[in-house]
Amino acid sequence: MANLLLIPIIICYLVPIAVAVDAPPPVMAAAAVADDRSALLAFLSNVSADSGGVALADWGRSPEFCNWTGVVCGGGERRRVTQLVLAGRGLRGVVSPALGRLEFVTVLDLSNNGFSGEIPAELASLSRLTQLSLTANRLEGAIPAGIGLLRRLYFLDLSGNRLSGGIPATLFCNCTALQYVDLANNSLAGDIPYSGECRLPSLRYLLLWSNDLSGPIPPALSNSSLLEWVDFESNYLAGELPPQVFDRLPRLQYLYLSYNNLSSHGGNTDLAPFFRSLTNCTRLQELELAGNDLGGELPAFVGELSREFRQIHLEDNAITGAIPPSIAGLVNLTYLNLSNNMLNGSIPPEMSRMRRLERLYLSNNLLASEIPRSIGEMPHLGLVDLSGNRLAGTIPDTFSNLTQLRRLMLHHNHLSGDVPASLGDCLNLEILDLSYNGLQGRIPPRVAAMSGLKLYLNLSNNHLEGPLPLELGKMDMVLALDLSENALAGAVPAQLGGCVALEYLNLSGNALRGALPAPVAALPFLQVLDVSRNRLSGELPVSSLQASTSLRDANFSCNNFSGAVPRGAGVLANLSAAAFRGNPGLCGYVPGIAACGAATARRARHRRAVLPAVVGIVAAVCAMLCAVVCRSMAAARAKRQSVRLVDVEDYQAAAEREHPRISYRELAEATGGFVQSSLIGAGRFGRVYEGTLRGGARVAVKVLDPKGGGEVSGSFKRECEVLRRTRHKNLVRVITTCSTATFHALVLPLMPHGSLEGHLYPPERGAGGGDGLDFGRLMSVVSDVAEGLAYLHHYAPVRVVHCDLKPSNVLLDDDMRAVISDFGIAKLISGAAAADGDGGASSTSDESAPCNSITGLLQGSVGYIAPEYGLGGHPSRQGDVYSFGVMILELITGKRPTDVIFHEGLTLHDWVRRHYPHDVAAVVAHAPWRREAPSPMSTAASPAAADVAAVELIELGLVCTQHSPALRPSMVDVCHEITLLNEAIRRHAAAAAAAIAAATDEDDDDDDGRSLSTTKDDSLFSN
Repeated sequence: MANLLLIPIIICYLVPIAVAVDAPPPVMAAAAVADDRSALLAFLSNVSADSGGVALADWGRSPEFCNWTGVVCGGGERRRVTQLVLAGRGLRGVVSPALGRLEFVTVLDLSNNGFSGEIPAELASLSRLTQLSLTANRLEGAIPAGIGLLRRLYFLDLSGNRLSGGIPATLFCNCTALQYVDLANNSLAGDIPYSGECRLPSLRYLLLWSNDLSGPIPPALSNSSLLEWVDFESNYLAGELPPQVFDRLPRLQYLYLSYNNLSSHGGNTDLAPFFRSLTNCTRLQELELAGNDLGGELPAFVGELSREFRQIHLEDNAITGAIPPSIAGLVNLTYLNLSNNMLNGSIPPEMSRMRRLERLYLSNNLLASEIPRSIGEMPHLGLVDLSGNRLAGTIPDTFSNLTQLRRLMLHHNHLSGDVPASLGDCLNLEILDLSYNGLQGRIPPRVAAMSGLKLYLNLSNNHLEGPLPLELGKMDMVLALDLSENALAGAVPAQLGGCVALEYLNLSGNALRGALPAPVAALPFLQVLDVSRNRLSGELPVSSLQASTSLRDANFSCNNFSGAVPRGAGVLANLSAAAFRGNPGLCGYVPGIAACGAATARRARHRRAVLPAVVGIVAAVCAMLCAVVCRSMAAARAKRQSVRLVDVEDYQAAAEREHPRISYRELAEATGGFVQSSLIGAGRFGRVYEGTLRGGARVAVKVLDPKGGGEVSGSFKRECEVLRRTRHKNLVRVITTCSTATFHALVLPLMPHGSLEGHLYPPERGAGGGDGLDFGRLMSVVSDVAEGLAYLHHYAPVRVVHCDLKPSNVLLDDDMRAVISDFGIAKLISGAAAADGDGGASSTSDESAPCNSITGLLQGSVGYIAPEYGLGGHPSRQGDVYSFGVMILELITGKRPTDVIFHEGLTLHDWVRRHYPHDVAAVVAHAPWRREAPSPMSTAASPAAADVAAVELIELGLVCTQHSPALRPSMVDVCHEITLLNEAIRRHAAAAAAAIAAATDEDDDDDDGRSLSTTKDDSLFSN
């Protein structure tokens, strides 16, 4: 179930069994009709007014309850309730037992609301019920056994709640009409009670994933021969894989058994009996057995299984032996994952027959020999991961035949020879990782000139030699470049400054000489720079390093740098002595390196003494000149046009009062002439300065880089277009704009608390850095960002896709409220492109264009980019949802997504999934919010409450970052889930406060003066 955390099955797709509704008596007593009305009103009385008051506003106003929202009646003049459908109405409260009096109801759907409490046992009296859906609520307690007595029930969905206890045996033995059962994502425990004497002949879907179920897979599953979908993933099921169950399920299409404690036969040594049982499953498309520690070898007949196979997940097991060549018989396979096993032997050349294969994972095994050249005959391959094996020989030049190849990972092998120059022909390649091998020779200029490389190039830990190719500067989209631990020589080319998107650069452990070019240190988005253990010399490019607003870590150690390291701003102020160690010629104010000599100090004192005098003289001369010039300018002022103000379409005409005119001169005055000391940030297309307008208003002035030409103009117009058409408390507000032919600026309110990035990773806690976020503030930020995105996606006058959501683009205002900023690469969605059909105004954005920004850079930032963008997908709301999910996981874990990608080769989603749900402690072990004391505004009542809520956020983050865009929720659904979680936290906080207050009162009245302790409430969602 790697890409199926949600299963959007529509009830109407099921084939309902015939239900004969008992005809009511010819004369129905008025009391029966009145009882239906009273049952509905009793239900209404248990729905909280703050949410249900709007959704059910028409309830009770008219005696004609058949016209009330969600109510369907039948029976002609008899007017009995037959359906109650209130899905997604934002209702809260408890499910009233009075619903059990609706004796004619056949459909009860309360899904996607906020109901809490238990499922009332009285629902068992609804003998005519055919469909029951309570999914996505906060229901607790056990599943009433009486539901298993509803013999007409064919659709049951209780997933996504907090149900506990065992699954009632009556459900599998008495509900013989059941076709669809979904109890997933709860806390159900015990065995699956499908015993041999039970029979569900119509069952087609059985979904029990993400519970605490144990015991074996019940052999009685074979009694349900119509089963199409079985999902038991992420439980604690144990025992052997049953050899005689699935061979009796000829219609089975999806079988998910990953992340349990299952074993193979013969003491976990023989996989053949289980795979043989799948030979009759001729419709099987997806098989998932990952994470069970299964032993044994893949049987030779594995390629004789269903030709309908699309995906096989066998990763994270203990499978041994060779990959059978017969696996090539699965000619329709698109996804094969055998990583993290103990497979040996060679990669079968016959696999080239799998010509529809798109993703191939064989990493972290014991595979040896050479990579077969025939791998270049698989035309649809987009991802090849052969890393962490013992592969030897040269890299086949046939990889260049794979026109769809986007990610090639061959690191941590024994490969030798040259880097094939033909790899430069892989025009769609976005990741190339050949590190930790024995590659020799020079870096081919064709590979260095791969301007399409979008994520990272890693050639580290090889034996490469020769100079750095000048063509590296053409990689203007690459985000990370690692050439460390080789034998590269020569100078660091200034052309590397052309890698304008670069965030990570590691050239350490080589034999590079000469100076470090200033353009390299001045890369606009560079965060990590490591040039240690080379032979570089000359002075450090101090001005570029101090001016950088993105650089957060650097290492210049073990070189021949000389000169003074000044006390100042930028990354130099935060580096330790280790970053400079091993450079005898360096001196300065950094603790741990030598102080500069006395002569240098005297010259510095002399400059400090002379400088004020010179400044005073120059100021006096300027004042006299200004007096003369100003008089002559006054006469010509009326004739000469000052800095022109540019409107964005009809923006100024409609909002002159709200967005006042402002000139370049006023902005220059406000920022002190755009001086370095006013710089507070930098973005892809310019810089941001803080300033004070003449009226005293504190503002942030976003000045776009004039060197960008038409690209900058496009970014400016796009951001203005977005901001002028949107208005929301969680979106940054534009004060005004100023533009000339060479100057473009947005004037925004100054956010005194900076960005979310600064609070997650403060450079120095309590000393110029932002304060950390406790869990209460973390929840507030998550809620604010979700509401802002939901507005952009679904409610704004023109629907907007942000395309670059990340912590640095989330700002915090005076009240620590989060607002979304930086719409430079946003896309406006036309009505035709609105996924939910809600329309929207047309726009000039090209919806047919792939996800590239106006500079050609991949849409967004590394780690936050939705996977479909890397495969040429178009800007979409689902892409923003993915970025939001990554940000949730980052907030909860305290891990940057780039750290996980560069250091472990995993996405943040994959890293969390490896630990969740079985090892949540590892997920939150280094979370900053666990170290923060609750602020006065914190909503988390206790560490225990925060831990429980954190689990909910982890689940939400995982759902939002699913690989398939279609399986991600909308931001409206996300906001709903976060609202429910916030209310649960507040309820817990209020209960805890009341308990403390009560204990305090008792303590005051205690004659013995003894302190009274309160009982800890372990249930966050108790009423």
